[in-house]
Amino acid sequence: MELVVTDARLRDGRVVDLAVEDGRVQIGPRGTLVEASAGARVLAAEGRLVTESAVDNHLHLDKVHTLDRVGDAALSAYTDDGMAGAMTSIELASAVKTGYRREDALPHVRRALTEAVRHGTLHLQAFVDVDTAAGLEGFAAVDTVRREFAGVLDVRIVAFPQDGVVRDPGAAELCEEALRLGADVVGGIPWIEHTDTDARKHVEWACALAAREGKRVAMLTDDAGDPALRTTEMLATAMLEHGLVGRGVACHARALALYPRPSLLRLGGLAARAGLGFVSDPQTGPLHLPVGLFRELGLPVALGQDDIEDAYYPFGRANLWEVAFLAAHLLEFRTARARQDLLDLVTVDAARVLGLDGHRLADGAPANFVVHDAERVVDVLRRHGPPRWVVATGAVVAETTSVSSVYPGLPAR
Repeated sequence: MELVVTDARLRDGRVVDLAVEDGRVQIGPRGTLVEASAGARVLAAEGRLVTESAVDNHLHLDKVHTLDRVGDAALSAYTDDGMAGAMTSIELASAVKTGYRREDALPHVRRALTEAVRHGTLHLQAFVDVDTAAGLEGFAAVDTVRREFAGVLDVRIVAFPQDGVVRDPGAAELCEEALRLGADVVGGIPWIEHTDTDARKHVEWACALAAREGKRVAMLTDDAGDPALRTTEMLATAMLEHGLVGRGVACHARALALYPRPSLLRLGGLAARAGLGFVSDPQTGPLHLPVGLFRELGLPVALGQDDIEDAYYPFGRANLWEVAFLAAHLLEFRTARARQDLLDLVTVDAARVLGLDGHRLADGAPANFVVHDAERVVDVLRRHGPPRWVVATGAVVAETTSVSSVYPGLPAR
């Protein structure tokens, strides 16, 4: 045994011991594993809740902590007036990329990934702008830092043509170059194109490339307050045509909030056939995917961080427990069952969306888990603080303690 966690509380209420051997989890009745683990590090959970580590399917990692360079114009355009100005927002934010340098981005990316590990996020899908304005500078910065975190944090880079591929000639070739240099996923944002015909060309390019290279595809679809946008449907259809069933993710899909129910059910059926997963980031915009309905339909759905102090969102700290807490209010997930669902949306269901196998707290599963600093799910969400311990592939990679002194009555002298 390499590590033992005593008196760990599972989500079903059982208090057990956990042991790690060769990076895999063993679960036994409390008090049964310590004697067999001479020399192992022992963590006394003392009844604290233990869950799988968090999984973030959607973070614009090259943009973190850049709001001071952009100002509030893009943020206002993105969130005001029912997201009518979403395209304008992206155009405003894109203007600053001409001066983007990897050296400037490196400390911001390191800061974000450090916070991710501290908060127990061990798998992350990072969207990185690859276009004629940013070139490959953002990719180079993110790729450099992810190598520094290798073995602790699984970062999958999405080559993301933020400004389109039809309206930004040369972006497609840069994305293909990023794949050759090590990017993992083909990205897209088809609704940014100026016509439906161009949006279909965008989707067709991305899915054809993903099929040819044996990659997954991840796109920002329908991210504006316009129910006429149908790029989520375009993505699911192209996935079926290119043999990408189960290998695609639609992020945001905010316009679906404006669809009538029959249209949602029809799209849900198509998405199920395509094996299309969804990521909602309700905290970063006034519209959001109908998460509850899509879960009822059996579709893979996750929550994501999306942004950290950038042109589109002024907050964020790579903390999926905080995202789940915010979603409890924005999605009205408040009951005991819904609170359990929120944890699924950032752990096991999020792993399903990412295509990550075996991400469960179970015998023989990879030892990627967190010991929260609380006994109950409601307190994990209420406090949304860093876990007491974070374990990656069987090793403790982060631990957090907190001490407060409160003086009742007169202030202490």
